Amino acid sequence: MNLVKTLVIGNSGSGKSWLSKQLAASLGSSWVDLDLLHWEPGGYNTPRKREDVIAMARDAATAERWVIEGIYGWIVSEILSAATALVWIDVDESECVENIRQRGMRRGGDAQSFAELLKWAKSYRSRTGSSSYGAHAAIFRSFKGQKACLKTRDQVTAFAGSLI
Repeated sequence: MNLVKTLVIGNSGSGKSWLSKQLAASLGSSWVDLDLLHWEPGGYNTPRKREDVIAMARDAATAERWVIEGIYGWIVSEILSAATALVWIDVDESECVENIRQRGMRRGGDAQSFAELLKWAKSYRSRTGSSSYGAHAAIFRSFKGQKACLKTRDQVTAFAGSLI
């Protein structure tokens, strides 16, 4: 796969950040977490203006090499045409919830936001919107470039290992 400009999508807790960091290190490219674009600094309480997020994502996608990861289908759709590869981590929700529990609260989260994140991750296949399973499946189907769908933790680990 031509991974020079790779998008990684999937549910919260699926391992997007872990895999993206591995890819970026192996490829010598930048790594962009869409959470950091979507939310104002200091946590997950205040989203940025949509047009600002899109502008930042488009700017990141102009780099020569990058790995951009996130759950936000509405952002991914804005930069999909710039990608050379798309990786969808589609592991079971129960595994995502357990991964979130193991990593704990991040980026200024509190007990309430953590509980909401666990509930959110559990609802991946049943929720609607651009961050849902259905939206990610549609993005994956529509992408004309090289792509991979990883359905187990072993597949994610093997994919990362194949880069060495």
